[in-house]
Amino acid sequence: MVNTKKNIEKVDKRSNAERFISAYNTIDYSLRTIYDFKRSMSFSDVIRRSVVLNSVVRKYEEDLIDYGRLRNSIIHNGNAKYIIAEPHDDITDHIEKLAELISEPPHAIDRVGNKEVVTIDGDVKIAFALELIYRTGYGNLPIYSKDKLIGILNARKLITALGKRVSEGVNLQEFIENTSVSEIISDMGEDYYFMLADEDLTIDTAMNYFENNRKLLIILITKDGKDTGKPLKIISSADIIDMKKILDVY
Repeated sequence: MVNTKKNIEKVDKRSNAERFISAYNTIDYSLRTIYDFKRSMSFSDVIRRSVVLNSVVRKYEEDLIDYGRLRNSIIHNGNAKYIIAEPHDDITDHIEKLAELISEPPHAIDRVGNKEVVTIDGDVKIAFALELIYRTGYGNLPIYSKDKLIGILNARKLITALGKRVSEGVNLQEFIENTSVSEIISDMGEDYYFMLADEDLTIDTAMNYFENNRKLLIILITKDGKDTGKPLKIISSADIIDMKKILDVY
């Protein structure tokens, strides 16, 4: 792609209009390529349709629509060689930033979450898992059986499941000492509170997953996004604020 920070620095002698058109073209090409939009679709339609697919576009939708109109004011009769207006420095800087965020978004595995991934075997008892959560401070423990992911033990959902047992009059001490974590995860429901993604997951895509599924609490990253792969990183809904900050300053 053309508008990386290094490339921008190399060609900073271009006029604002040239820089603006280059960034606009990068955004237009990237969105059409990523989402396989038809060439006949207008730029504004590309933006509108990308809103549900891309968190950066969703955040800056109106700016991008305005930039589409501005592009048509900058050049004459659609010919980029005939520039008839120069955009302000702030506008040029902003569209270049958006072009970079859309065309070369940062990868989640490199930027989000610093903790290692702690896993447990499906046969271990709930009491052991509770102690592990207490000692490590990790609230999401991937559960494996024969090297395959069978679920993720989420501390908040675990408390809810245990509270249910207490309300039913179950002896909690006996329950946690004799029940395996693989048994308790069935109580956590099949409401898609976690998902798998591969190591190429970008921050904007991760944001989009959380924003489009309010029940999603966890994204587990493996190399190929499969449940037999080694867990590399956990991203939780608690990381959303950090991801927004990363995109703001990227």
